[in-house]
Amino acid sequence: MAKEEALQMEGVVNETLPNTTFRVELENGHIVTAHISGKMRKNYIRILTGDKVTVELTPYDLSKGRIVYRGR
Repeated sequence: MAKEEALQMEGVVNETLPNTTFRVELENGHIVTAHISGKMRKNYIRILTGDKVTVELTPYDLSKGRIVYRGR
């Protein structure tokens, strides 16, 4: 089986949830629950409400994602 490619979308952090989980509103209006990627966690990158982020989504579950980049 071939591995499906992850979708990358831009969004804004709406809410901070426990355990480094965030509620992110994507640019198309959908709201997803996202956690921080391992490299961001390792480098102590802080994410606050209102930050613009890039979220990776799998084609299998579009309601959960992984934050891979924090914009300015």
